[in-house]
Amino acid sequence: MTVPILETVARADLMLRCRSAVDAGARMQMAYAWFPDGPRNPEVRYVVHGGTREPLHVWRCRPGPQTMPSLAAVTPLLSWYEREITDLCGLQFEDQPQPDPLVLLPGATLSTPPLLPGVNATLSYAPAPSTLPEMGGATRDDVQSLPFGPVRADVLESAQFNFYYIGEAILHYHPQLFFKHRGMEKRFEGITPELGAVLAERVSGVGSVAHALAYCRALEAAAGCDVPPRAQWLRVLLAELERVYNHLHYLGHLCHTTTLKVGEAEGKYLEELAKQINCRAVGSRLLRGLVSPGGLRREPQLTGLAEELDKLRGEFARYAVMLEASTTHLDRLITTGVLSRKLAFDQGATGPIERASGLDRDLRRDQPYAAYPELPLKVAVREVGDAHARQQLRIAEVENSIELMQELLARLPGGTLSAQCLPPSGSEGLGWSESPRGSLYYAVHINDAGRLARVKIKSPSFSNWRVFPFTVHDSNMMDYAINEASFGLTIAGCDR
Repeated sequence: MTVPILETVARADLMLRCRSAVDAGARMQMAYAWFPDGPRNPEVRYVVHGGTREPLHVWRCRPGPQTMPSLAAVTPLLSWYEREITDLCGLQFEDQPQPDPLVLLPGATLSTPPLLPGVNATLSYAPAPSTLPEMGGATRDDVQSLPFGPVRADVLESAQFNFYYIGEAILHYHPQLFFKHRGMEKRFEGITPELGAVLAERVSGVGSVAHALAYCRALEAAAGCDVPPRAQWLRVLLAELERVYNHLHYLGHLCHTTTLKVGEAEGKYLEELAKQINCRAVGSRLLRGLVSPGGLRREPQLTGLAEELDKLRGEFARYAVMLEASTTHLDRLITTGVLSRKLAFDQGATGPIERASGLDRDLRRDQPYAAYPELPLKVAVREVGDAHARQQLRIAEVENSIELMQELLARLPGGTLSAQCLPPSGSEGLGWSESPRGSLYYAVHINDAGRLARVKIKSPSFSNWRVFPFTVHDSNMMDYAINEASFGLTIAGCDR
């Protein structure tokens, strides 16, 4: 298991270290605060990824009685993390370019920062209008404003999207999320590490395996335990089953937005087949209940799985050819929602979104875990960065995942499924996984009683929701739903 390098960085040196790392091609992955010595002495952690195969670095910095310097001007993707820390931990950042609250809705006030240890914050709310930038000044009566949501049609998650537009042209777009922020990180506080795995599976239902895996790997790092080889291989199987059904749903939903009805029906039919495979193998369509600290809880049912995957692969191959030959569908995808490589890097895009824009990053290969180093992993990359590239990339990932699972089943080793995993008091660990939507991190800190003191979750949708608006500005209303669908975003994965 790759072990991150933990370093202490003085507050006065933080900006210089950040500039040097970014200039050398490193990318900040996330930032969070916690309180190892009580609420008056916070510590801020930064997770830094230097590049392919380079170890992760974790910087810890104590602001003391001072505020922290904002690093958003050097690495813009940290802006949301800094604002989240201010909202939930009360720590201020100097020269933050966008100092508005992120998690708190306009008019919301907390009695105390909710992530202070041992406190229960209360929320009061006095409705207040959102403040959006003026478009051309007060005399521009041709610029219209459309606040859409938070209640939307169908069973879509709650969010409000504010559009400033002229005719069909979108001048500015601002998504207001966090209407149903569940305080998941606070829910981990004080519970047992074993129970935390059950909670992690429920942070984002469509990422149950990825969340449980990243959380358990963080605990295993804290405990220094070695997961048995058979469990490591089966963890890969579960993760790839999750990737396949997510991507099949994505393709069906993308067809829905382009009104390719047959493509929508076919994609959702294949998604249903994949979920039935999950249920027969695990007993859960969402693959819950197997991943646990130290390995797996029980053996999955593997009889006939290889044959079922082979059948799914054949049906998907036919479907993929049809998608790439449907000109009315492709006409709506090509040049829609273009995300440049530089913008993807600077703003923190992850997973299929960054790889469709030419960034060749994948934690399964770059920070290998479970049995991925022993299997023929293929990482798909596209360059164009539009909705079509994002579709093509997910098609390739479905094909690669099924091929990898078939190889895994042919070579699966025997042995036990679990090892004892008891993280000692005062320990900590960082775990990660490459979810269907991108990089997912869990940082876990254990208190003196052996329970969870702090759990930080960096989910991929938190990153990709930050990036998405940059592809909406200067686009048009007719393409908006297609562009959003092409990102494959979840609000639950962001509104933790």
